[in-house]
Amino acid sequence: MRIRVLAALFGMLGVYTNAMGQLNLSQVDGGTLQLNTITTAVPFLIINPETRGGGMGDVGVATSADAASMHWNVAKYAFIKNKSGASISYTPWLRALVPDISMSYLTGYYRIDRMSTAAVSMRYLSLGSIQFTDQFGNSTIQFTPNEFSLSAGYSRILADRLSGGLSAKFLSSNLTGGQTVGGASSRPGRSVAVDLGVYYENKDIEMFQKDATVAWGVAISNLGAKISYTDATRRDFLPMNLRLGPRVTWDLDESNKLSFSVDLNKYLVPSPPRYARLPDDEGGGFLMDENGRVVSSGMDPDRPVPSAVFTSFYDAPGYGAYNDQGVWVPYGGGVFREELNEFSAGLGLEYWYAEQFAFRMGYFTEHYSKGNRRFVTLGAGLRLNVFGLDFSYLISTYNVRTNQGAQSPLANTLRFTLSFDFAEAVNKDEPQE
Repeated sequence: MRIRVLAALFGMLGVYTNAMGQLNLSQVDGGTLQLNTITTAVPFLIINPETRGGGMGDVGVATSADAASMHWNVAKYAFIKNKSGASISYTPWLRALVPDISMSYLTGYYRIDRMSTAAVSMRYLSLGSIQFTDQFGNSTIQFTPNEFSLSAGYSRILADRLSGGLSAKFLSSNLTGGQTVGGASSRPGRSVAVDLGVYYENKDIEMFQKDATVAWGVAISNLGAKISYTDATRRDFLPMNLRLGPRVTWDLDESNKLSFSVDLNKYLVPSPPRYARLPDDEGGGFLMDENGRVVSSGMDPDRPVPSAVFTSFYDAPGYGAYNDQGVWVPYGGGVFREELNEFSAGLGLEYWYAEQFAFRMGYFTEHYSKGNRRFVTLGAGLRLNVFGLDFSYLISTYNVRTNQGAQSPLANTLRFTLSFDFAEAVNKDEPQE
């Protein structure tokens, strides 16, 4: 497998270790750089595939409902204005690493009645054309690794201002085309998962002497069975994720509207533990027993999905150091601090003029020890009757913390979305049945 494939997969996992090795160590943690990035299988499920949120710092759990709400919070569809609609998005991905990776996202929804809405989506990631070679460097086959998911969701009004939603998805990840890798036969990884969401929206608010809307959302995504690419017993977690946050929208006047949104994200998968080491006078290396490496701090990551979800809030090993006996010793507050740093945050602003022109900007930040994604986003949108067009642009701020100006693989990411509303808007001001 060519080096560029490994680099692409490496970047998709959000692990920027090579670039982070150029950090000025005197500026972080008193001179000690302690990476402990959480990684999962099929990370394409957590990548934002659409444009509106892409222009607002990757936020969307509580933004107003649109055709692409399936990725953010399926519960929002219950409050969508139109009878039916669809959108298609395209993102050239990780172009700072390779030129031919892209993600496509197709969504559609239909309002069943005043209380409920159904939606579907398809996500497809192409990793470009790959030339495989054998152990002697001879070319074997050429293959295009790809991953896709199919989702179907249902959202329903639970109260005047509250809705809930559920979606189920099937996913497939074919990275090797059935080739033998490292002496082991491989196969496509397949699994099923569900997304759960709750959404609240109150339009009867006055704030700063302006009519306002206050909303909040909570969503758990990719909650499902582990996945494997071989017949081995080891299986990897899906990128199970908790997303929550509020939104405030001000009606400045009849033509101008401004929204501010915040999203917080937390992986619901195990934090990598710190393993016990042998003392230097015994040759160093990791301490082993019949089950493999011995955990010194944190928790064994090989545990069932339900356990992983709940223990993910307190299983971090903590920032610290190894003592002379090879035991990892977290410093005071190191465990709590690492758990807190596992939350990433997005902030987004959206301005609409006459419900036709939109301008967006946002900022996303993640702690350096957990992936170090940091970027500013810009976006714009246009609505003409049933037709809509949006685009967004990502500006990485990652190299602000480096000595040599290393570029983030996410730098200069562009996204495009084309959307359609097929039916007349439903009058949401009427009381619910």
